[in-house]
Amino acid sequence: MLAGRKILLIIGGGIAAYKSLDLIRRFKERGASVVPVLTKGGSEFVTPLSVTALAGEKLYSDLFDLGDEAEMGHIQLSRAADLVVVAPATADLMGKMASGQANDLATTLLMATDKRVLIAPAMNVRMWDHASTQANAEQLKKDGVLFVGPNDGNMACGEFGPGRMAEPMEIVKAVEDILLNGPLKGRHIVVTSGPTHEPIDPVRYIANRSSGAQGTAIANALAGLGATVTFVTGPARHPWPSGCKIVPVETADEMMAAVDAALPADAGVFAAAVADWKVTSASDQKIKKTKDGLPELSFAENPDILRTVSNLKKNRPELVVGFAAETNDVLENATAKRKRKGCDWIVANDVSPETGIMGGDDNDVTLISDGGADSWPRMSKEEVGHQLADKIAAALRG
Repeated sequence: MLAGRKILLIIGGGIAAYKSLDLIRRFKERGASVVPVLTKGGSEFVTPLSVTALAGEKLYSDLFDLGDEAEMGHIQLSRAADLVVVAPATADLMGKMASGQANDLATTLLMATDKRVLIAPAMNVRMWDHASTQANAEQLKKDGVLFVGPNDGNMACGEFGPGRMAEPMEIVKAVEDILLNGPLKGRHIVVTSGPTHEPIDPVRYIANRSSGAQGTAIANALAGLGATVTFVTGPARHPWPSGCKIVPVETADEMMAAVDAALPADAGVFAAAVADWKVTSASDQKIKKTKDGLPELSFAENPDILRTVSNLKKNRPELVVGFAAETNDVLENATAKRKRKGCDWIVANDVSPETGIMGGDDNDVTLISDGGADSWPRMSKEEVGHQLADKIAAALRG
């Protein structure tokens, strides 16, 4: 199954483009989301309306659509998916890919992506057998592009031979083989996310502004690389990731218990914004205003989940990643937190109100490890998730 996987589907300009409609349906049946990119040639064979209706996502076609660039630039679009699929991949598209051209949206995305690319060639048998096409295919394979097909079969032009696009279910199987056998296959990773709610009484609680968006993005990216993910989440506003084991909790104590139950794991990513304190004697009835003045609340520290897991003698994950949400002296505070907690990495970010990061769509992080501080440019939380997942995969490979 492809639950939670995101596929960027580029539809080239050939008669086989009609198969892309069934391909979208097959991906959706298996729980994947499909973002379609329709080339100018592709639109001669299938309509934007039919592609959009089946995908249930916005269709992209024009590199110079300023509205789209404001909403999702071509760089972000090229990297927000788990896999880029080109079906059909025409001789023209293959030639442009092999020579590094980027003169429309499809070729620009293919040049800008940092994800794996799977192509399903489709063309006349003589075009496939042509020396230029074969040279382009060899170059693309050297560049790491993955192929499915082409098959032998009857052509729309009446000829028979290699060049027929692989059938939709063949492409689906190839995608499943790629995504479900990723670099984190066989690895178990625990991810915490969202805020915790520490009750004061039945209607009031202590919390923070965390939306859970970053934790969800990380979990989706890790699952996209083949990991088995246990997602322990507080009451977040952001939708949960797909394809993960979801463990919902409310309080820090519940989150600590859920993390402990989820171990052992190969890695732990502690992105939750856990409340530092809880009310020691939460009322079982709503606290009323009285003439005696303000109620008195006493507090106690919550369990320190990151420090606890980082210092386990048994079942400590091979890699422990913490988060440091700071409003001042970000690097200094985060570096000190990493040392104090005993974790391997700290992802530091500035959550001052003016940044718009807490509860927003973007993040601006620095990854602190034994190797020093690696500052990333501001990017979407999905891109942060993918970049962090790739680094985790590399670290676990050793």
